[in-house]
Amino acid sequence: MPEESAVPEPVPAFRRLLRFARRTLRQTPQAIRRNLQKKTVLQRLQVARASTRYLLAASGWELAPAGGDRTAYVIGLYGTGRHYINDLISANLGKRAIYLVEGLRYHPAPTSLIYSYHATLKYHRLFQSPPELTRRLLQSVRSGFADLIFIYRHPLDSLLSNWIWLRTYIRRPSRGWGRDISMVYSNTEDLCTDLESNFEEFKALADGDGSFTATTFPGPPFLSFAEFVEETSLFIECATLSLRLEDFMLDPHEEFSKIVRLMAVDLDTSALRLPRPRTELYRYRSVAARVPRFRAFIDELDAATRQRIERMGYQMEVGSTAT
Repeated sequence: MPEESAVPEPVPAFRRLLRFARRTLRQTPQAIRRNLQKKTVLQRLQVARASTRYLLAASGWELAPAGGDRTAYVIGLYGTGRHYINDLISANLGKRAIYLVEGLRYHPAPTSLIYSYHATLKYHRLFQSPPELTRRLLQSVRSGFADLIFIYRHPLDSLLSNWIWLRTYIRRPSRGWGRDISMVYSNTEDLCTDLESNFEEFKALADGDGSFTATTFPGPPFLSFAEFVEETSLFIECATLSLRLEDFMLDPHEEFSKIVRLMAVDLDTSALRLPRPRTELYRYRSVAARVPRFRAFIDELDAATRQRIERMGYQMEVGSTAT
């Protein structure tokens, strides 16, 4: 994967913006007024303004942020709920949300942009922006130009989610981009049956065996489970704000308000009606209770990995109901 995520080509994008501007100018005053009443033109112009700023920044221009904004980086490893956070930002962060961009890019000065993507701090792995770029982003954070928001969940839940996502995509690409286990299995029992029948495949992913993804995704392997846990611990240590997906399940209003306060957005959060994540809380426990080999996998985790998970605030006992 290249150091920075793909950036739109400026010339075609600017041409699209110019075509939109010409179409707007050709309208009669009455039509423009009608559209303004519907807020259609205003909303499109806001998007065009954000797109223009992004394209200029992507082309190397350093743009002054609006007000006192700092660049925000929303980072999560695969299977942690990053898309859920993106959806909350898009729907509820007001005008600042128009600067949300999928991908990561380093800026040596503050901007209004909100970048969101996957990244690692130590290991070069499949689907993750590399450590070289992440370290540059942290330079901006330490300089006070940017904030890093890290979203994570219980690593065992992420492991199950990633196994399902990867094997579904490898076998049926058209269905592989589902964000939640419920999009593939109608109930936990079906998931357990599939896991029991394909446990060696699951174990290959957990061990970081490159053969699991090499046919469809040449290059570095996916993160092993131990690497995934280590990367999570490293990000928690250096992030400006670390958020657990499980806490959004309990009180999404309180957790999203932390993002609003960090970005210093003038927003009345009391009126927000925020959905909870569409996932089951600590699903790995019910799976471990039904699949003996999965439970044995948990019991046999090395001490360093178990300690890192417990330092995140999670317990490892399969029968426990506490976090």
